[in-house]
Amino acid sequence: MNYRHSFHAGNSADVVKHALLIALVRALQLKPSALTLVDTHAGCGLYDLGGEEARRTGEATQGVLRTFADTNPLLDDYRAAVLAVNEGKEPRLYPGSPRILAQLLREQDVLILNEKHPEDINALRSAMRGTSAAVHQRDAYELWLAMLPTRTPRGLVVVDPPYEQTDERTRITATLSAAHRKWAHGVTVIWYPLKDRAAHERWKSKLRQTGIPKFLNVEHWLYDTDQPGTFNGAGLFFVNPPYAFTQGLPLLLEALRACLAPEGQRGKLTADWLNA
Repeated sequence: MNYRHSFHAGNSADVVKHALLIALVRALQLKPSALTLVDTHAGCGLYDLGGEEARRTGEATQGVLRTFADTNPLLDDYRAAVLAVNEGKEPRLYPGSPRILAQLLREQDVLILNEKHPEDINALRSAMRGTSAAVHQRDAYELWLAMLPTRTPRGLVVVDPPYEQTDERTRITATLSAAHRKWAHGVTVIWYPLKDRAAHERWKSKLRQTGIPKFLNVEHWLYDTDQPGTFNGAGLFFVNPPYAFTQGLPLLLEALRACLAPEGQRGKLTADWLNA
């Protein structure tokens, strides 16, 4: 599945991913010790919702724009992150994970970004100008392992590939296993699209075989029944999520489900431990 982000910026998957990423980093920052934040597939960093690619799909209308029509205060942090790149005005630009992570940095924290795509890396460097982020252009899976263990006492790795390659899930599984051996206490987030339920269940089975103990799976199914051959939603895997994050997760997930459910659908947003 090809998931070039410029076509899908601000869609429902972005809303869930970024709302949960903000909540996760806030939970980690309840402790004062420094954090290293690593984004292995950083993308362009900033997206124009009025650009040709975003307008071609129009997915932001069912994602970020819905959150601005919603009044639930649990979505305030997410809306604030979007407004921060729009000078407080109605969203025209959408911040990718790099810009959102940069907003969350404390003085003691470190942000490391990586993007291999030759066009996207230039856009990323431009989008991150004026921030303290270090920007790399390397193979994402090589960089993931090279950055571990992080130089600061604690860290977070965000893995958000476009799933253009047929072996993407295989590489994620192998690299995650190797990363866990090097950095068993580290926090990792892996995003993925949901299209084929059977194929996804096979991948989850392989991930269970890694034996990683604290492995949380959040899934957002947009429709009440699968829509064959289409984008049914997205999910995230969390390795070693902190208690403060998981404690507040049920209310945040319900707020997101209610906001993003397509007309006539209830949708489903669940959180389960993979190795429970």
